[in-house]
Amino acid sequence: MPLQQTPRLLSIWTSRLPNTAKSNTNGSLSGLSMAVKDVFWTTELPTTAASKMLRDFHPEEDAECVSLARAAGACLIGKTNCDEFGMGSSNRFSHFGPVLHPLSSDRLAGGSSGGSAAAVALNQSSFALSTDTGGSTRLPASYCGVVGLKPSYGLISRYGLIPYAESLDCVGIMAKSVHTVNRVFDVLSQYDEKDPTSESTELRKSAREAAQSVRQSTDTWRIGLPEELFTSKPSDALSEVLDTLIRKGATDGKRVELYQVSLPTTTLALNAYYVIASAEASSSLARYDGMRYGYRSESGSIHDTREEGFGEEVKRRITLGNLVLSADSLDNYYLNAQRARTEIVNDFNGLFRMPNARTATDAVPDGIDVLIHPTAVSGPPLVDSHDAADYAQDLLTTPASLAGLPALNVPIGVDSQGFPQGVSVVGQWGCEQCVFGVAKELETANASVGGV
Repeated sequence: MPLQQTPRLLSIWTSRLPNTAKSNTNGSLSGLSMAVKDVFWTTELPTTAASKMLRDFHPEEDAECVSLARAAGACLIGKTNCDEFGMGSSNRFSHFGPVLHPLSSDRLAGGSSGGSAAAVALNQSSFALSTDTGGSTRLPASYCGVVGLKPSYGLISRYGLIPYAESLDCVGIMAKSVHTVNRVFDVLSQYDEKDPTSESTELRKSAREAAQSVRQSTDTWRIGLPEELFTSKPSDALSEVLDTLIRKGATDGKRVELYQVSLPTTTLALNAYYVIASAEASSSLARYDGMRYGYRSESGSIHDTREEGFGEEVKRRITLGNLVLSADSLDNYYLNAQRARTEIVNDFNGLFRMPNARTATDAVPDGIDVLIHPTAVSGPPLVDSHDAADYAQDLLTTPASLAGLPALNVPIGVDSQGFPQGVSVVGQWGCEQCVFGVAKELETANASVGGV
């Protein structure tokens, strides 16, 4: 089913430049056009977070990731629609209206970065910047059939990103190929003193060197299939791709070995994620009172300003966040969620044969290089489905988010209704090159068997 450009294209953008903004034409991203999710500061265009609250906000500088991409030659073409403040898995919660799926007006592109995914899928841009808090890059990438990266937490600067949940928010990258995503990542992955969560140059180097040492000392790619993250048997398309890799080996000459592994505490991830993310959102969004900037109600009261300025989903999550941080609920909900998060990190660290440089955890000598699992539990959300079903879409993506690990969606075939489906490649912290390596092998094998 080929992607078609239609009048629905208008739902992708919140604003566009009349002419492509010029950048340095001699950089490593020279000739690439860039769409930017409307949660990043840009000087030429407003940054609204798809919210009435910020509909007239005009930043005075570009976000660091936007600035780096433009300095490397990328040309900004516009800002993409998203769920308000990045809160949603479907892209139905936007002040500008929902982003519909490129293949069907009955389906949504997925969220919260649906506009970025649709822009890439419809060849409106060479790549797009997005965000990923609990799956907001990987889910729409899977639904729309594009490559989408959530990098290791702290590798790409979040300076100039309007926050949702600060211990989880990551800058995401989407493109049609793993190669392009890798190119953009190499430009953006730099230490930034303006971002207090940016990890040091030394820690990045330590993670890279550890991964390189493991890869150079082995003749295999060891891939783990976590049983808890396969809600059903692997799709026929994924099975065929994996069979091809096992039979033929990787293009670098290494053998490919599959192992069934277990991540028992990942069953706690979805609940822990919503508790932690909502708690952090209630804190992050407390600044929007209409006094210094942003929307202000006619009455001028803070209550009326927030009631009118925020959409219903944002208000729901703020209410939940306030509840779990209250004195009566703090231990039962928030602290338990943080304990679960620690257990999830430990589960992941117990699988990889690369050490976790960020948590100073030793490697497992007979461990795996990467994990592979489906990105989404089902196809693109229906426009008229009940929004309660949206929350379950994050089931498979939240574990890597809570652990701060790199995760990359790769399109592999289509589902029974003809919609794209993807698999996630998850690696140890700071080991993006291992993730890219396996993802490229999947991409090549998928093409060799006639996959979409």
